[in-house]
Amino acid sequence: MQLDTTISGPDTPADPLPILLVHGLFGQARNLGVIARRLSQDRKVISADMRNHGNSPHDPDHSYDALAGDLAEVIAAHGGRADVVGHSMGGKASMHLALSHPELVRKLVVLDIAPVAYRHDQTAMIDAMEAVDLTGIASRQQADTALAQGVEEPGTRAFLLQSLDLHADPPRWKLNLPALRDQMGNLTGWPGHEGRCFDGPVLALAGGDSDYVLPEYEDAIRSAFPSARIERIAGAGHWLHAEKPAEVAEAVADFIG
Repeated sequence: MQLDTTISGPDTPADPLPILLVHGLFGQARNLGVIARRLSQDRKVISADMRNHGNSPHDPDHSYDALAGDLAEVIAAHGGRADVVGHSMGGKASMHLALSHPELVRKLVVLDIAPVAYRHDQTAMIDAMEAVDLTGIASRQQADTALAQGVEEPGTRAFLLQSLDLHADPPRWKLNLPALRDQMGNLTGWPGHEGRCFDGPVLALAGGDSDYVLPEYEDAIRSAFPSARIERIAGAGHWLHAEKPAEVAEAVADFIG
């Protein structure tokens, strides 16, 4: 599938290999904007909307095989090799890409996710978005008030509402909510790789206050990625790039080079 992408960076970057940025569930390319702006000072940066998100096409298949295949197509269209940075769902898709197509990835940065199956479920967020009656919604404030019936935390509502297209008539969610609901088990799970590993440089950057990369998950990271460096950003949770943007951007830039 051809994903919608945004390209930034100099016309003649010091390093010809591009950097591909991959967002998480319910997000879109601009969620990693702080990292994109920092990296694009010296490098070509490709920020992608994943399938069923943002301006990219919708499809019933939202498996990690499909997501990694989309990323492989993006890299193939931009020279055939890249450094890859992925958060959460995008981090899992990026890990699956590196394990399935190691020739496409030089360096990998994974933000606050591990190659394990999780027990949590994000279906409640889909329920809340689908429960909003978009008829007559004319402003983001109206949408926020309606969404508050199902999502209490203001920051989470603000994040979800970035995917509400108020210019459409009627307004619509850019997210393919039915497909994401149907594929939730795949998204929280992890595909098997039969002992395969990626030997390239890997930075696993976790939020110090997050429970997504617990100490007991570190063996799984090192089993699949023997060269992985595991670091934690103090005072940050799962959305580490939004909570500690400067620290995360610099850590990624230092590792990517």
